[in-house]
Amino acid sequence: MSKKILIMIFPLIILGVIGAVIVNNFHSKEEKKVHTKKMEAMVLASNDNEVMVQDKNNIIYTFELQEVDADLGDHIVIEYTGLLDKMNVLQKTNVISYEIKDVITDEDGVPVDYLDQGIFSDYYILAYNKLKELSLDEKISQLLLVRYPDENQTEILKKYPFGGYVFFAKDFKDQTKSQISSNMKTLQNSSNIPILTAVDEEGGGVVRISSNRNLRSEPFKSPRDLYQEGGLDLIKNDTIEKSDLLNELGLNVNLAPVVDVSTSPSDYMYSRSLGENTEITSNYAKTVIEASKGHKVSYTLKHFPGYGNNADTHTSSVTDDRTLEDIRKNDLPPFEAGIKAGAEAVLVSHNTINNIDRENPASLSAKVHNLLRNDLDFTGVIITDDLAMGATKDIDDAVIKAILAGNDLIMVTDYETSFSQIKKAIEEGKLSEEKINHLAFRILAWKYYKGLMFEVHK
Repeated sequence: MSKKILIMIFPLIILGVIGAVIVNNFHSKEEKKVHTKKMEAMVLASNDNEVMVQDKNNIIYTFELQEVDADLGDHIVIEYTGLLDKMNVLQKTNVISYEIKDVITDEDGVPVDYLDQGIFSDYYILAYNKLKELSLDEKISQLLLVRYPDENQTEILKKYPFGGYVFFAKDFKDQTKSQISSNMKTLQNSSNIPILTAVDEEGGGVVRISSNRNLRSEPFKSPRDLYQEGGLDLIKNDTIEKSDLLNELGLNVNLAPVVDVSTSPSDYMYSRSLGENTEITSNYAKTVIEASKGHKVSYTLKHFPGYGNNADTHTSSVTDDRTLEDIRKNDLPPFEAGIKAGAEAVLVSHNTINNIDRENPASLSAKVHNLLRNDLDFTGVIITDDLAMGATKDIDDAVIKAILAGNDLIMVTDYETSFSQIKKAIEEGKLSEEKINHLAFRILAWKYYKGLMFEVHK
């Protein structure tokens, strides 16, 4: 190559190299810009090395932070690189920095962390104004859905204005409609905050109301019998009849339908399920939720994330070895269909799902709750199964773990111990009052949505 040509080409080579450097630097900056993200959240727990937070979508994360200086309930802004993994509580992201900021409120004074545009969002201002009137004891009580006591029910309710009571068949034994209705009115009048009055009226083997012949000439049929007899049309009519009967009696929450997919008669949950495949069970969930609307009774999808072929958690702990892929494909669609139809509540099982969280039963697992909040976009109330059941009764501080896992309403039998544990955890700095505020806020918003709270103002 001649010297003349080299002289002509050399400047072009230099320009090319400079251009490449500029482009490379530009892409590096852009890459850094793209992969540097910020999260605003509430601090749930912290120690010298980690901080657990919950974002405005109610997803729970734990970040590694050295010498973190944050109080429970603080509003934290975390800058990080990498991808968040909602199925792992401890994140593998690289935290660049964090900052504690004052809680931001909207023009009505409601913390923006509360404003998820969820199913009850039309009532958030009313709920927040009511929340500001409540004492700490009242807010704690709102988180408890309590097994109906055998005695002194109204006196207990005056001391602890619970989120609600759960009733069983024995609580209605031999009573008439007028007696039950009168008792429910007495209970409502005993509390300065209207209560949820809940039963499991599934039909078939689980009937708390229709087992009493004074209330219905025969027990409600099981979902499977109804479907085999008249398909989804009969399911719809049955749901409306149930709702009207419960409403007449003063009951406002049905802990049904069971939308677990079970097709084998050998499964524990088979007799309580529809007994059909995923697609048909999904249509069943949608039908029940849609049919319940306008009849003043809320229905509860259970048992998230799907019971499968597992044993009975009433008596002992149960492990589920199904893959997450199987659960997503076979068990989540009925819950998703019910949520899209407007389900207000979902009840979480006590099964330990090994391929989601082998350390905790589903009811106490943040990973399971993240699946419900994130993948299924559920913005309603999450309820635990009863913590007195065999699978959870011997777990230390189960009620605290239930709150930190992402539940809103904790079903308990021993309400005094549960209440005391929550209050002690706040005093010892294991729970923040701000977290309790947020949960009580959602329960109050649900009660306004249901039309219960407006009774207070009449």
